[in-house]
Amino acid sequence: MKYSACLEWLFAAEAPVFADRIRLARKAGLDGIEFWLWSNKDIDAVKAALDETGLAITGFVAEPMVPLTDPARHDEFLEGLRKSIDVARRLGAPTLIAQAGADLPGRSRAEQRAALTDCLGRAADILAGSGVRLAVEPLNTRVDHVGYFLPSTVEGLDIIDDVGRPEIKILYDIYHSAVMSEDIATVLDGRLDRVAHVHLADTPGRHEPGSGTLDWKARLGWLARNGYQGMVGLEYKPTKDTAASLAAVQAWTGTNGGR
Repeated sequence: MKYSACLEWLFAAEAPVFADRIRLARKAGLDGIEFWLWSNKDIDAVKAALDETGLAITGFVAEPMVPLTDPARHDEFLEGLRKSIDVARRLGAPTLIAQAGADLPGRSRAEQRAALTDCLGRAADILAGSGVRLAVEPLNTRVDHVGYFLPSTVEGLDIIDDVGRPEIKILYDIYHSAVMSEDIATVLDGRLDRVAHVHLADTPGRHEPGSGTLDWKARLGWLARNGYQGMVGLEYKPTKDTAASLAAVQAWTGTNGGR
């Protein structure tokens, strides 16, 4: 298994300058990096650090982050998607991340799901031929994202299937899925090919693997046995020095972060 560091949290305490976090990720033996928003980053500096270290970038968020459940915001999102694609191609990122947005009051779930599906279909037309895909991320509504439209991995996969385009995939977050009491084999069996990327944090607390009670090794093992070939994004809040917080993952992998 190979791992990418979400640099919004990993190495943040050690390196206030964002590009320096890329260098620390390389020193720690990780295989890639990722982040959230690109608009608040020095993209020239990020590109230089990626070139210097040889690390891959797995992806970042497609901006602007607006509710795709609201048809009135679709044109705004799609215009921003074009700009996000340009940045992704410059950095070599294969995946952009999208969130469904809020469960809007006064609108049925069927209406909002139709709006989300329509927006993703229009996004696929823009993504076509770019080499970049869009991964929709279900988020838990029990702890971190109360009021979010899409907490269910199964419903997310169903929406991906409704869109029916190779440019549109799902981001499977082990932490969010566990908080929603989902069983990985139940929700992903036979549908792993729809997963563009995976995120990992322990629960409770959303800290490093080994800090809580999540059966994270079993879940990563299931992914490996069933042919997942992508990286696992370490998107957690370290409770200690970041390099030390990686110890459980690296010890379990046995290859210093996948190398």
